[in-house]
Amino acid sequence: MILNPGIIALISASFLVSAFAAYAAFTGIRIIRYWDLSSGSPTQLDLERKTYLVSVIFAYVSAFQLLSLFMFVYTADHIHSLFVGAMCAAGSLNANGYGYPTLALKGVNFFLCGLWLLVNYTDNRAENYPLIRFKYKFLLLITGLLFVEAYFQVKYFAGLKVDIITSCCGVLFSEETQEIGGQIASLPSRPTMILFFLTLILTVRMGIHFLVTGRGARWFAGFSAWALILSVASVVSFISVYFYELPTHHCPFCLLQKDYHYIGYALYLTLLPAGICGVGVGLLERFSTQASLKGIVPVLQKRLCILSMSAYVAFVLISLYPMIFSDFILE
Repeated sequence: MILNPGIIALISASFLVSAFAAYAAFTGIRIIRYWDLSSGSPTQLDLERKTYLVSVIFAYVSAFQLLSLFMFVYTADHIHSLFVGAMCAAGSLNANGYGYPTLALKGVNFFLCGLWLLVNYTDNRAENYPLIRFKYKFLLLITGLLFVEAYFQVKYFAGLKVDIITSCCGVLFSEETQEIGGQIASLPSRPTMILFFLTLILTVRMGIHFLVTGRGARWFAGFSAWALILSVASVVSFISVYFYELPTHHCPFCLLQKDYHYIGYALYLTLLPAGICGVGVGLLERFSTQASLKGIVPVLQKRLCILSMSAYVAFVLISLYPMIFSDFILE
C-alpha cells in the first residue's frame, strides 16, 4: 500500500466512522425492539437520551461522508503521478477493481445520510416521535453500506502498487471506449443538451407547482432524482467539454484541478444537495398523513423544494458560463 497522508487519514477516519455507526446501529436495534413512549421505565428514559446522541453521531458521520467523498477524489488525483499512464484521478481509480466501486459507495452513502438527517429532523420536531422505528431501520441499512464502503476503500488502497500501468482519462472517457465512461461520452451532444435543459426546466416547473398548490411532491422528487442522474451524465457528455474547450476531452475529474480553477467542486457541491433536497420532498410526503406531522411536513417540504431548485439553478448557471462567454463551439 502507498503510504500517503491522505490515504492514512481516509482509512483511519473510515474505521472511526464505522465504529460510531456500529454503536448507533446497536442503539437503533434496542430502540426498534423496546421503544414505548407511553412507558416511564428506566429503559425507555435511557433510549430517549440515546436517540439524541445517535442524532449527533450521524450528523458528524454525514459531514464526514461529504468531506470523505471529495478527499477521496482529491487523494486519488494527488497520487496519479505514481502510476504509469494516469493523468488524473480517473487513472488512479482505475488502478484496480475497487477504485470506482468505492467512489460510487461514498456517493450513495452521502446521499442516504442526507436523507436520514431529513427524516431525523422531521421526527424530532414532533412530540411523539412517529418516525422513530422507520428512521432506525433506515440507519441499519446505512450502517451496513458504511462497512462495505470501508472494506472496499481498504482493498483499493491496499492493492495500489507503483508499478501498475493504468489508463488515462482520455482512454477511459473516450467515445471509442465500450465501458460506461465511453458510452456516456459518446452520447450525441445536441440531443443530450436539449434533454438536460428540458429536464431542469421541468424540474423547476414541478417545484413551482408544488410550492403553489402543495401537490405533486412525488413528481418533483422523481424529476429531481432524474435530473441528478442526467446532470452527472451531462458533465461527461458535454458540460466538461466546454470547460476544457477540447471536443475529445470528457473527463469529470480534471475539472477538480487547479488548471480549471477547481470548477468541478462548485458543480458537484451544488448538484449533490439539489438531489438530496429534491428527493427529500418526496420522502417526507409519505409521512404527511401522520397526525403529529401535518403541520410540520408541508413547511419542511417547501423549504427543501426551494433549496433544491436554487441548487439546480446554480448548477445550470455554472454550466452555462463557458457556453455563453467562451469562443468554443462544440457543434
